[in-house]
Amino acid sequence: MHRRAFIRQVAIAGVAAHLPFTTQATTAPARCNRDSTAEEVTKGLELTGKVAVVTGCNSGIGFETMRVLALCGAHVIGTARTLDKGKEACARIKGEAIPVVLELTDFDSVAACAKAIRDMVASVDMLILNAGIVLDDWQQVNGLEKQFVVNHLGHFILTQRLLDRVTAAEQGRVVVVGSGNHRDAPAGGIQFDDLSGRGWYKRGYAHSKLANGLFSLQLSQRLRGTRATSNCLTPGPVDTNIRRDLPASSAPANLKSPAQGAATVCYVAAHPSLKHVSGEYFSDCKPAPQSADQTNRAMAAKLWQVSTELTRDHLA
Repeated sequence: MHRRAFIRQVAIAGVAAHLPFTTQATTAPARCNRDSTAEEVTKGLELTGKVAVVTGCNSGIGFETMRVLALCGAHVIGTARTLDKGKEACARIKGEAIPVVLELTDFDSVAACAKAIRDMVASVDMLILNAGIVLDDWQQVNGLEKQFVVNHLGHFILTQRLLDRVTAAEQGRVVVVGSGNHRDAPAGGIQFDDLSGRGWYKRGYAHSKLANGLFSLQLSQRLRGTRATSNCLTPGPVDTNIRRDLPASSAPANLKSPAQGAATVCYVAAHPSLKHVSGEYFSDCKPAPQSADQTNRAMAAKLWQVSTELTRDHLA
């Protein structure tokens, strides 16, 4: 959809944005397990007038999340690393979506993305932090391990710059796509003494996913007293191109499809049964056990402080 038309339709729906978050469903989906799809767990939801931001919209879980939320009537802003990729993805769905460029390794790009979104909408009902990378070698961005930068710090900046839009919504939600791999983070959890990745880069993905969970936990604390929530989830092992840099032999058996992987994302983002739930971690649409590190509030608070110091020049 053309950007101007999108903004106009969001404005028309502005009245709805100030009404209670209501759908035809009032409880958790009757069928919700490992094999459930995003369409199944959102069946009956009416999201007209709601605004969703989905990072990494051009493939895999991000594309399926965007597609299903738009199918339910939401206005979706989808981010991709290039405008062409974003346009192509948005053109493939039924519903209303507009692309915005977001390169998470480039903090100026993150700031520009946030500004573009702020210029479009006054509130964001669903901020879905999905984009990410998995590496099999040691790469850095400005001296920091790359997966930590992309999967955590870039999204940390984006959230900070859009948080007032989330809290302005009737019931804004920040949805962090984490991973069960957070349990495989280096001993001691977040490597505050050396974030370069030296010596622990082979566990860099797990390290970044632990950061996702801790960020969501600390954000939930900071959102107390508002109508907004923050929750983290694991989609499970999913067959997407996030694994493109890994050897085929490393793929676990019985991978989920993107439709199955997006189920918990859409559930946490949109289902009314979670209206007052915050600071939780989900798997297959249910609260799930976590590692002791991911529930460590002191570590979460320190990560927030360190992340702020590392990104201070790009925070709103």
